[in-house]
Amino acid sequence: MTLPAGPDTVRQSLVSFRQEREADWKAFEALLARVEKRAPRALSEDELLSLPLLYRSALSSLSVARATSLDSALIAYLEALCLRGYFYLYGARRSLRTRIADFFLHDWPAAIRDLWREVWVSVGLTVIGAIAGYWLVVSDKRWYDAIIAPSLAGGRNPDSSAEMLRSVLYGGGDHFLSGFAAYLFTHNTQVAILAFALGFAFAVPSVLIILMNGCMLGALFEVYAAKGLGFALGGWLSIHGTTELFAIAVAGAAGMRIGTSIAFPGELTRMAAAARAGRVAATAMVGVAVMLLFAGLLEGIGRQTITSDIARYSIGGGMLALWISYFYLLRVVRHGNG
Repeated sequence: MTLPAGPDTVRQSLVSFRQEREADWKAFEALLARVEKRAPRALSEDELLSLPLLYRSALSSLSVARATSLDSALIAYLEALCLRGYFYLYGARRSLRTRIADFFLHDWPAAIRDLWREVWVSVGLTVIGAIAGYWLVVSDKRWYDAIIAPSLAGGRNPDSSAEMLRSVLYGGGDHFLSGFAAYLFTHNTQVAILAFALGFAFAVPSVLIILMNGCMLGALFEVYAAKGLGFALGGWLSIHGTTELFAIAVAGAAGMRIGTSIAFPGELTRMAAAARAGRVAATAMVGVAVMLLFAGLLEGIGRQTITSDIARYSIGGGMLALWISYFYLLRVVRHGNG
């Protein structure tokens, strides 16, 4: 009968095992550290060729360590080392520049195209809300105060004079104009975030937020249209509004995708359906942040310097055409996927 090895025998085996192989582990670890911090060009040709050999040696050591039940700390170290080696040798490696290029050329437009149904629904809800808001204020002026918060109205209401309303549209560097524009941008950013974040509740909050945002737009248009300034207001808003409203529509669409996936998961579990929808929605929302940044730049520059209605509509229409072309007409195949 063979007696189990004693503690001294096990310790001696562990020491012998380390002495025979530890040099290769350390060499492999050092090469990985160098190549992870810099790039493959940091290694010589011989060092690059040695990486897969050292990786296989580490795997062999791990296999032996597990089979012979050696020290658990050593097994954990080898597992971590082999995992690093696997991710470097066989994992997808893309530079930051490549990742950014893939996002703008492929991932973001593809996510928006994937959400095309929800985007159309979101746009439709905005239009319906705008019509409803306009009609409500036409039927009863008291609806205006119920729809638009005083902080957003800035003292403008159905009883304001045409001269007062016109001063907002063509006031150049007017202090109120700057403050109102900044508040409007902040409000639209909050609407976009909420429309996305609350979508998990079966998309109901997203739908209501988009509708309410449309109602506010319609109510504001009624006030200006009643004084013959509807066309001028459209130009004033379009400089940045086409980009902002498109961003809000996309944010609402992303929220709806998550909410409807949770409500109707199909053959998947609700968590799996939400996770799948979340990948597309999250990509779209990163793009929404970019769109809102563009809108802020257009607002900060154009709102103060451009007072021509034609120029305003040209910029707003051009930005809308740019976004539509970028999202729906651009087709760039991801590098490496054929």
